[in-house]
Amino acid sequence: MSVIITGAGGGLGTAVAKAFVATGAKVIGVERHWRDPMAFVTIQADLTTADGCETMVAQALEHGPIEALVHLVGGFGGGAAISETSDATWDLMMNVNLRAAFLTLRAVLKPMTRAKRGSIVAIGSRAAVEPMPNFAAYAVAKAGLVALIKNVAAETKDSGITANAVLPSVIDTPANRKAMPQSDFSRWVAPESIAKLLVWLASEESSDVSGAVIPIYGRA
Repeated sequence: MSVIITGAGGGLGTAVAKAFVATGAKVIGVERHWRDPMAFVTIQADLTTADGCETMVAQALEHGPIEALVHLVGGFGGGAAISETSDATWDLMMNVNLRAAFLTLRAVLKPMTRAKRGSIVAIGSRAAVEPMPNFAAYAVAKAGLVALIKNVAAETKDSGITANAVLPSVIDTPANRKAMPQSDFSRWVAPESIAKLLVWLASEESSDVSGAVIPIYGRA
């Protein structure tokens, strides 16, 4: 299997890339900037731009057909009521959590549609389906991502392509531990647990699953 993993250098991305490499998959990791050499193919691209996404796909195709996309790119921000949310916060959340997903999926769907096969999995958030006071921009962007995935699944149901979303609660990453040092980390969901689910959703074994929105909350 050849799989593009966006955000492959992050706290979750590292675990996901490792899990796919362990299966023998050809991993193509994408980040805006790579600082260290990795044990898989790497591409630098800005996925909030159409040109960046087209560049990513063109470079990935140099390594063979794109059989799966695991979209992990996203960002978290907010902390104020809707009445106090700035334009900058709203736009940032929409760009990194929704616009990047739309542009990435649009670019990857073109070769997948021609090949009549492919698996798409995107990381959403529990906030997509449950209120998250003071973080409305983030929640709305993630809800939009879920709607995007469901529409991709509906449009491709006869094309040999699957599209699913996974909704974690708080992920046990170094960045989250640093941001919330007083939390009970044992209740958070482990990156490795998410990675196992993503590997399965990208595999042939899950070919009957499309349009699913799967919670993975740990004990949070």
